[in-house]
Amino acid sequence: MRRRSQDIMPRRRGEGRLSLRMTPAVGPRIPMVDLLRGVAIVAMVIYHALWDLGPRSRGLIALDAATNPAMMLAADLIAGTFLALVGVSLVLAHRRGIRWPAFWRRLAILVGAAVLVSAVTWWTDPATFVRFGILHCIAVCSVIGLAFLPLPGWVATIGAAVAFTAPSLFAGAAFDHPAWIWLGLSTVVPSSVDYVPVLPWLGAVLAGMAGARLALAFGLDRTLAGVQPGGWLAKGLVTAGRWSLVIYLAHQPLLMGAFYLLALVLGRA
Repeated sequence: MRRRSQDIMPRRRGEGRLSLRMTPAVGPRIPMVDLLRGVAIVAMVIYHALWDLGPRSRGLIALDAATNPAMMLAADLIAGTFLALVGVSLVLAHRRGIRWPAFWRRLAILVGAAVLVSAVTWWTDPATFVRFGILHCIAVCSVIGLAFLPLPGWVATIGAAVAFTAPSLFAGAAFDHPAWIWLGLSTVVPSSVDYVPVLPWLGAVLAGMAGARLALAFGLDRTLAGVQPGGWLAKGLVTAGRWSLVIYLAHQPLLMGAFYLLALVLGRA
């Protein structure tokens, strides 16, 4: 029997820019995951805009995103959110068995995008190009995450704890060679505009996987699948979440071009 839609919260005219409505689940995709990813990508765009406006780029504002404690914390929270959602999505997408064609297609897109980012940033600034950034990390952690899919959720929880603590316990000069930059156990942080090594960030992916496995055990996936964000703001965030990779690849060139024009107008190009 089809469930009738109902509002979780009453809405009045002019209200409810971000609201939730219960609707029948029509597929395995959970809009709330896309909404959270949309929030993260919007936060990333804002962070990069402040970076581009700051003294390390256009110098139009005094805020230095690279050294400001609040901005550094924001960067970690944004990256952690993206990677935790990678773990959640990995579990949800393959909960009935690994869908190999879909996995390899997504991985190929990620690797291609990561190579593109490295190539473009090397061309624009070889000294600080992206050697191993967020897309590289997502690709590698997605492959590692496959090993945890058939295992109980508590194994992923332990794996997350190990990953989070590994840099503090095992970092050493033996990992300072550039060949090990991806691992995250070196004693020297490489000069790069985006550096997200596997350790400790694999911990966020595994934590997301453990959380998703727990949600599945309690049937929360079926509940959340029926929650449809309503209102232009929520719908916009859901759309942004579904197109997060495209936004990630396109937003910096657009921001840099816009801020260059702004600097020209202000006479500070």
